[in-house]
Amino acid sequence: MQKFIIFIEQYAPVVLRYGLSIVILWFSVEQFLHTATWTAYVPDYVVSFSHLDASVIVIFNAIFELVFGLALIFGFKVRIVALLLALHLFDIMFTVGYGEIGARDFGLAVATFVIFMNGPDLLSIEQKN
Repeated sequence: MQKFIIFIEQYAPVVLRYGLSIVILWFSVEQFLHTATWTAYVPDYVVSFSHLDASVIVIFNAIFELVFGLALIFGFKVRIVALLLALHLFDIMFTVGYGEIGARDFGLAVATFVIFMNGPDLLSIEQKN
């Protein structure tokens, strides 16, 4: 039993990193496939400030999440990538506000911040020092 506990403790950060990467990549793919649906989440002030259409902002967000989601799943620059994704998720949480979506995004942001705190794991391209 002790060996099993040691095994799961070693791989817990890997499971968390893979799981969150899959969630982020899922959101990215959904934004590419259903851009119009996601435009409702783009704040008006962002559209006004950027002078870009909301659908363009959604595509930029999808690209950001695709690039950083792939970097996270492979374990490339784990701390930097996880911190940027956590800040991104905290921003989304504040944008959508209090409610079920904000609570979900808070949980995702905190879990991503934990990846930042932990750094590279056993299966990262970048190995833990």
